[in-house]
Amino acid sequence: MIKANSKDKFMPLYEALASDVRWKMMSLLAEGEINVKDLAAELKLSPSIVTMHIRKLEQAGLIGSRRVRLNGGTHKLCFLKEKKIEIELPSACEESKVREQTIAIGHYTAFDVHPTCGLGTLEKEIGVWDDPRYFLDPERVHAAILWFGRGFVEYKTPNYLLAEQRVEAVEISMELASEAPGLQDDWPSDIEFAFNGRILGTWTSPADFGRAARGKYTPSWWHRNVNQYGLLKTIRIDAAGTFIDGERMSDVAVSDIRLEEPFWTLRFHVKEEAANVGGLTLYGAGFGNHDQDIRIRVYISGSPTKGEE
Repeated sequence: MIKANSKDKFMPLYEALASDVRWKMMSLLAEGEINVKDLAAELKLSPSIVTMHIRKLEQAGLIGSRRVRLNGGTHKLCFLKEKKIEIELPSACEESKVREQTIAIGHYTAFDVHPTCGLGTLEKEIGVWDDPRYFLDPERVHAAILWFGRGFVEYKTPNYLLAEQRVEAVEISMELASEAPGLQDDWPSDIEFAFNGRILGTWTSPADFGRAARGKYTPSWWHRNVNQYGLLKTIRIDAAGTFIDGERMSDVAVSDIRLEEPFWTLRFHVKEEAANVGGLTLYGAGFGNHDQDIRIRVYISGSPTKGEE
């Protein structure tokens, strides 16, 4: 039995449980071991999507797997590891510590992109490459990778903070790289980040990675001569300023980014006038070397002390 509470280490567990598909998978696995191909057939989903769900359930500790030789081939058999979960909810006197929100790559709310550009889901390309019109295709909400030569994409996410909560810091993490025609080990690109309209700073991506190897999670159908993986970067905004992987980007503090807004806006921008106009590739869960979407972590404290406004 898993005994869980509000600590950060249990966030993958709660994320894994927040899916009808993964519940159906666990119901099937409760009947016995099943390989990925049979699971996909039962669920009427592609093996690549089922593999992504299995990975989340494994990370949460809910299922396990083993490889066996059958009929001349190697098969990954999955099985249910747990039968019960006990969750201890926060007590009335316990302060919240971290709130985490994720944004899927295709859930942008505004864009202005210029070729080379395109999008892809875990199963296929969306439309035709280098045609910005497909950034409004209905299927774009399923995109797990997007790229463009210059321009911007913008995302909105709800502000779930309570009135009495105070934000100590905001962290934004994502996997990203430059965008070159094909793959280039030396292709710098100045990528500007903004939050709620406030420019946080610029980071120069060194390359459009992939010459040496495929992305660790990149689907097998994906073309070998284009975007394979990026770098996982974490931007932290706190009282001292804005930092990327611990290095200062700017003096913009958490008090400067208008966290009282009902919706928060995050923008990734490669400007036409930048010194290095090398494009941008964003990788989501199921692509690249890091199996995650855009992740926002908000570090909060509880009620104000008596006498504070």
